[in-house]
Amino acid sequence: MSPFDLSGRWAIVTGANTGIGQAIALGLAKAGADIVGVGRSAMTDTEAEVKAAGRRFVTVKADLSISGSAATVLSQVLTAGATPDILVNNAGIIRRADSLDFTEEDWDAVLDTNLKSVFFLCQAFAKAAIAADRPGKIINIASMLSFQGGIRVPSYTAAKSGLAGVTKLLANEWAARGINVNAIAPGYVETNNTTALRADTERNADILKRIPAGRWARPEDIAGAAIFLASPASDYVHGAILPVDGGWLAR
Repeated sequence: MSPFDLSGRWAIVTGANTGIGQAIALGLAKAGADIVGVGRSAMTDTEAEVKAAGRRFVTVKADLSISGSAATVLSQVLTAGATPDILVNNAGIIRRADSLDFTEEDWDAVLDTNLKSVFFLCQAFAKAAIAADRPGKIINIASMLSFQGGIRVPSYTAAKSGLAGVTKLLANEWAARGINVNAIAPGYVETNNTTALRADTERNADILKRIPAGRWARPEDIAGAAIFLASPASDYVHGAILPVDGGWLAR
């Protein structure tokens, strides 16, 4: 059997309706996993593609920014017959403004969705995996801003920097419990969140100059790393933050 085979496993993917989340869900499905898509928006296209790959797809509608939603999400996942095998925390939002003008509302919205909800979803998933006596794989979606400061995105930078720390902390606590906690740090990817950057001619040119690969990433570029971190091939990988950035950090 291939060490990357995910047959017989369920993968919970938040924000699976589009972009990186959709690409990861489809990648994991093609590796053999059944998928639970979690999010506020319809995931019709993702569901169709996963089913076309021969795998099952379950939709769980949830607003992850709402306090207490994590436990409810996991309850719905388990009620649907899925097992706590793989969790991909991909859902996230971004707010852009100069730090002098940044609002408390935008700060709280991003931190609640991108950091607080991730921690409590990890917690709920781990409790379910331990209760079921099953090994688990958690993959958080970090960012280049887990390593760098960025510009005009203070709450996003804070959240993604915090996520890197939380990933390592949870790995320390749960590695001996059979739960791998790691993160992927995508580089600059063609998604809805980066539309403003790509539309800014000067910023887009500056970004491309620094990417050794010479292009923005496509969402599917992230899927291979997710398959690795979700599979038995990564059983001894704990607390890693894997950049998939076209060489950005090496520059």
